[in-house]
Amino acid sequence: MSLVSNLVRTYREPGQVVDDLDRQGLREPQVLFFGLLACGLIFVAQWPGLARAAALDPSVTLEQRMGGALFAVMFMLPLLLYGVAGLIQLVLRLAGTPVTGLRVRLALFWALLSVTPLMLLQGGLSGFLGANPVVTLFGFVVLGSFLYILGAGLGRIVRLTRGEVAGQ
Repeated sequence: MSLVSNLVRTYREPGQVVDDLDRQGLREPQVLFFGLLACGLIFVAQWPGLARAAALDPSVTLEQRMGGALFAVMFMLPLLLYGVAGLIQLVLRLAGTPVTGLRVRLALFWALLSVTPLMLLQGGLSGFLGANPVVTLFGFVVLGSFLYILGAGLGRIVRLTRGEVAGQ
């Protein structure tokens, strides 16, 4: 299936989409692509809010703000994501489920990529409304969606791993 159709389907059946992606035999380059694409879209989602902030406070230019956001999102966030994936894998291993790192990264990166359309909408809202309770509330919707998709993906990966171990 295409990337966009999988993204749409993720909101209906997130665990099944992660299962389907895993069964396609994805390797590290494809999973890394999901993570980097998500980071790129998150960077783009910040543009309206950064433009608004630069217009309201010209002491820090838009270029400076975008440079900081670029460094944070495109260079630091991928490293942070790999660290979080490592911690999730460690927790799962301590819980008795030795899930491979690739599968954990697939579930994490796919969950992040799946919520980027919501992040783009939130970025547009922050550009129009600024720091507003509506934008903050929508941020909680994005966080809840991310945690739901991540939980369903990790749950499916854990069940697949236990099934593979039991099937041997």
